[in-house]
Amino acid sequence: MANKVEICGINTALLPKLTGKQMTELMLKIKDGDLEARKEFIIGNMRLVLSVVQRFMRRKENPDDLFQVGCVGLIKSINNFDVTLNVKFSTYAVPMIIGEIRRFLRDNNSVRVSRSLRDIAYKALQARELLTRTGFEEPTLEQIAEQIELPYSEVAFAMDAIMSPVSLFDPVYNDGAESVLVMDQIGDKKTDQEEWMENLALKDALTKLNEREKQIVMLRYYLGKTQMEVSEEVGISQAQVSRLEKNALGNLKKQL
Repeated sequence: MANKVEICGINTALLPKLTGKQMTELMLKIKDGDLEARKEFIIGNMRLVLSVVQRFMRRKENPDDLFQVGCVGLIKSINNFDVTLNVKFSTYAVPMIIGEIRRFLRDNNSVRVSRSLRDIAYKALQARELLTRTGFEEPTLEQIAEQIELPYSEVAFAMDAIMSPVSLFDPVYNDGAESVLVMDQIGDKKTDQEEWMENLALKDALTKLNEREKQIVMLRYYLGKTQMEVSEEVGISQAQVSRLEKNALGNLKKQL
C-alpha cells in the first residue's frame, strides 16, 4: 500500500495541497452552506486520509476499503469542526479518521464480541481520544476508566475483547537487518538438553547487561509491555527506551 499510487480510482500523486489560509477560507464557506467549497475541502484533505490509512498498512484489509472509511471520518470531522476554536483542522480530524477506521476493523473482525462489550470499548476509545487531545500523551487504562466512570476491570476486559487476532508472522522486533516474528517466541514447554543449554546461555548473557538494560529487556520481552508502558514505569522517554533496548539486544547477540 505504501507504493500504491491509485486508490479508489484516485491518483494520489495528483491530489492538491491546501495552505492554511485556503483551509480557513474554505471552512468558513462550508459553514455558510457552500457545497463547492465543501467538495474542494474534502479533495484537498484526502492526503491526510491517506497518511492515516498508511498506519494500518500491515493489516490484511483492502486499502481501498480503509481509504473509503477514512473519507467518512474526514466528512464527519468537517461536519463537527468548530471554527471558533483555536485548533488546526488536522489536529481534530486525525483522531476522528483513526476512530472510524478502527470501528470498521472491529465490526469486520472474524471474532464476534457482544454488543455490551463493544459499547464499553467504544466509550473507552472515545475517552482515550479526548484525553489524548487535552493531555497530549497516551492515557492509562485507569484514567480512561475514571473518565467513563466504569470499573478498571470492565474497561480492560472490553479493550482486550475487541483486539484483532495476531498473526504468527507479525514482527515483534526489527533491527533493520533481522526481524523477530510472533512464531519465534512460541514453543512447547518440554525441556530438552538443547533448550536447557540455551536457557543457561541466555541467563549468563543477561547478567552481562547493566541494571537499566536488564530491566528494559525483562519488561519488554518477559512481561510483554510496550515501549510507551516501559517509559512510564521506568521514568524515561520512549526514545531512551528504544535506544537502551537496541543496545541491550546488541549486547545479548554478542554474548550469545
